[in-house]
Amino acid sequence: MPPGCGVVCVLLMVCVGCWGWHVHRERLYRVMNRFLSHATNRIDSKGRVSVPSMFRSVLSALDIRELYCFQDFVFPAISAGGPELLDRFERQISGEDPFSPQANQMSLLVHGGGVFMRLDQEGRLMVTDFIRDFTGIDAEVTFVGRADYFQLWAPHVFAETQAAAREERRLRGLRSG
Repeated sequence: MPPGCGVVCVLLMVCVGCWGWHVHRERLYRVMNRFLSHATNRIDSKGRVSVPSMFRSVLSALDIRELYCFQDFVFPAISAGGPELLDRFERQISGEDPFSPQANQMSLLVHGGGVFMRLDQEGRLMVTDFIRDFTGIDAEVTFVGRADYFQLWAPHVFAETQAAAREERRLRGLRSG
């Protein structure tokens, strides 16, 4: 073996090991910056609900401290994400004639149907009348990941809506992949 080859081999092993760890770490980060899955939590006697830890991890990773929450346009759910979610809607509105019906409708939904909310120190969200009245949420909240935002649903409504969506895809012959 030529002199120095052992050092090169050790360096290559260390570099390859670090590279693999970095790729694994980057892959883990990609997974942890999306809201995925769903979980149901009970509302406490003070009207608060714990946001699932997997969702709090994403909020922390994305440095989201204030939630923009709005009444979903299609489902009886509250959608919640960071301020950039509101920014995205406002960019869409600004691309329209400000006096057009489309811009006015979007503003009515985005601004008139939205609020900013914060989690408390323990990661709980106050379940306000804004949330309850629109969703029918009573004693429990189902949190549903939607990639770059999440939703709050009444548990039975989410289960029925998800089952209907799955059945519709099955009937249309659509597969998951």
